[in-house]
Amino acid sequence: MKMVKSLALGSVAGLLAVGGAQAADLPLKAKAVEYVRICSLYGAGFYYIPGTDTCIKLGGFLRADVVANSNTLDTGNVNGPGGAKNRFSNAFTWRGRTTLTVDTRTATEYGMVRTFSEARFTWADDSYSGTGKGSTVYGQIGSTGVSAPNNANAGAVAGGTFGLYHAFIQFAGFTIGKTLSQFSTPWHNYPGNLFDGLVGGGGSDTGVNQFSYTAELGQGISATISAQDQAATYQAGVNNLSAGGFFGESDYGGTAVPDIVSMVRVDQAWGQVQASVAAHDNHAAYYGATEPTGHPDDVWGWAAQLGLSIKNIATGPGDLINVSGVYTDGATRYNIQDLASAYGAVELFGGTSNPLAYQSLALQAAPDTVFAAGTAQQLIQTWGMRGAYTHNWNNYWNSAIYGAYAAVHYNNTAKTLICATPGLGFDVAAGAGLTTCNPDYTIGQLGFITRWFPVKNLTFSADLTWSHIDTKMAGLLTTASAAVGKPLAAYEMKSEDNVLLLLRAQRDW
Repeated sequence: MKMVKSLALGSVAGLLAVGGAQAADLPLKAKAVEYVRICSLYGAGFYYIPGTDTCIKLGGFLRADVVANSNTLDTGNVNGPGGAKNRFSNAFTWRGRTTLTVDTRTATEYGMVRTFSEARFTWADDSYSGTGKGSTVYGQIGSTGVSAPNNANAGAVAGGTFGLYHAFIQFAGFTIGKTLSQFSTPWHNYPGNLFDGLVGGGGSDTGVNQFSYTAELGQGISATISAQDQAATYQAGVNNLSAGGFFGESDYGGTAVPDIVSMVRVDQAWGQVQASVAAHDNHAAYYGATEPTGHPDDVWGWAAQLGLSIKNIATGPGDLINVSGVYTDGATRYNIQDLASAYGAVELFGGTSNPLAYQSLALQAAPDTVFAAGTAQQLIQTWGMRGAYTHNWNNYWNSAIYGAYAAVHYNNTAKTLICATPGLGFDVAAGAGLTTCNPDYTIGQLGFITRWFPVKNLTFSADLTWSHIDTKMAGLLTTASAAVGKPLAAYEMKSEDNVLLLLRAQRDW
């Protein structure tokens, strides 16, 4: 018994000794944990970055799209395999997309310093096109980044891309980096639609590099002056007819002068009004392949736009009207915007009742300028408008009807170069059957969209869009397009139509 007692006491003493040693090693007071704090200065969703006075907000969305009767998603199926209206044309095209936004803001003695970025990751179907020998290749669209090298079985049938839509810093009234053009209205290309190819106004949904300054003048009035990069999204083409093709081929030189944009906006409880103007330098390379062939002088184009938004109209709470009108002279992308660029390079086929014709064709182009060897650049004029009315049926449903119009006009010198100059444009043997050669044309678009919001930040949408290409060409044109299976034959030149349906599910966060 004494032995057991001695062992027990010894064990307790040992444990106390070890515990005392461990207690001596512990700090007297644990360091406080720094929890993430809510930042209420800039609205909901912001938090302080631990250890700083900078607030951050993360956001984004996940989206699933399917577009019926389109090879080019929802931008207008009026050229390429989609415009062929044959076995190369997709009955549907799928796309998955997710976006991450990062918004940081810091209060300083100069005012708020803000940074914002938006990165988009996309996976989309593409198109098959012909090789001219009874086989096909994949990857006609070019935007998905994947194509089969030799035949349809040699590679993937879809592709993934990364897009940096926004990346800018704002400080003391300056905006520096990539974001929406200051020329754009607040709704840019979407007065009420989801359809990406709406004409009738300048917009840059994918962002444009810029250096801008905005002055807040009080009473809801602001004014902005901006220098923005034209190369990525605001060049419609300086087309050299001497390079071949019915409308020539684009012949840009290197960057010379950025576009200069100014804007005045009035924001009030009833809505907004905005006036925008832009100056656009058209800088061509050479008439031929080498320097001694010479080059045309630069010519300046310009654009002007007026937009109006009316809120809280009598038809119901939250109902909205957005409208805008635009005129351009040598600055076409401020009307037929970059996501609608297919409408500036139309090759849309259809049926015909003419027994002398294989099929019908609308063949049109809307560059910034055209020229030929030894001649000056001729500016192309456009004008247009677009608008939408959105009605909220209740808290879970809304609908919008929208439309757009754009007209493209060539001056008499440009028409002569394209239609009546030996060896250029349409005045070749292939165009001998034309009874009217006039490159002017108009674009009309009409759409209807309905959205369902079953729960917060979840939206299901259906958007139906009709487009009409009204050509001024008449007669027969002998041409071919092997990439989309069109043989060398006579085609009746006439106006064409197209219909698209977009179905979308989107979760915002």
